[in-house]
Amino acid sequence: MDVGLMLPMGEEPGTGVPATYGEINRLALDVEAAGLDSVWVYDHLMMVERDKPPSGTWEAWTLLAALAATTRSVRLGTLVSCTSFRHPGLLAKMADTVAEISGDRLILGVGAGWHEPEYRAFGLPFDHRVDRFSEALHIIATMLREGRATLAGRYYSVQDCPLLPERPDRNVPVLIGSGGGERMLGLVARWADAWNCAWYGVPDQRFTDLRDKLHAACAAQGRDPSAVAVTVGLIIGDGERRVPRDAGAIAEALAAWQDQGVAHVICWPDPTDPAGVELLCAGARQFRV
Repeated sequence: MDVGLMLPMGEEPGTGVPATYGEINRLALDVEAAGLDSVWVYDHLMMVERDKPPSGTWEAWTLLAALAATTRSVRLGTLVSCTSFRHPGLLAKMADTVAEISGDRLILGVGAGWHEPEYRAFGLPFDHRVDRFSEALHIIATMLREGRATLAGRYYSVQDCPLLPERPDRNVPVLIGSGGGERMLGLVARWADAWNCAWYGVPDQRFTDLRDKLHAACAAQGRDPSAVAVTVGLIIGDGERRVPRDAGAIAEALAAWQDQGVAHVICWPDPTDPAGVELLCAGARQFRV
């Protein structure tokens, strides 16, 4: 089972104090050297929490391209890239380019989006998000797998849209992040190489119920559920449904997820500070002994 780290993309160090690119890059290199399997960015344009001023984030794909050039072995992922922020044909080309820069280490995580304040702030449509996502996913997955796509949709249209330059050995797995909605799970079953559900501490009934729904969606599509790798977002910190900030507890949680057949656990130390990341790396080492 692979273990990855969510990188700090916004104001995790403190309000108005985003991590710099240098700090983020150093963190990615450190966990790569420590033996973690992947690093991940989230894709938000801004965040608004109740009774708090808006907080900023770095743009995900610009940062990911830079990390693709500096890292050497870790997989690079988006958890997840909102398909309504960018035209799907453009997003497919962006993903293919980052995959080329990284030597095919990219995992393209995509989702329908959910945080309405950023849509309002940037003038993006918030309606019919699953319908929009379905069309976008069709275009993105088809371009990445077949090299070009055609779709005359309600929200997006492409005509013989090519993914150039041609790379016959192109390999960009598509991961879809979703909850338990029937339509979203149906799209996972049809299009995804991997599925992510988040955020958890240790496996619980919520997870097993969602996994059962995914398996049912795969059966409805005539697809073997084992063809869709299951990935989980794990949060480390104080509070309910979180793994304690202790290397042994982290190792036990990772072992529990492996027992559930999970292929990849993406960890988010809360807060994302050097001590928390060191504990995660130590827990991952104990898990692998």
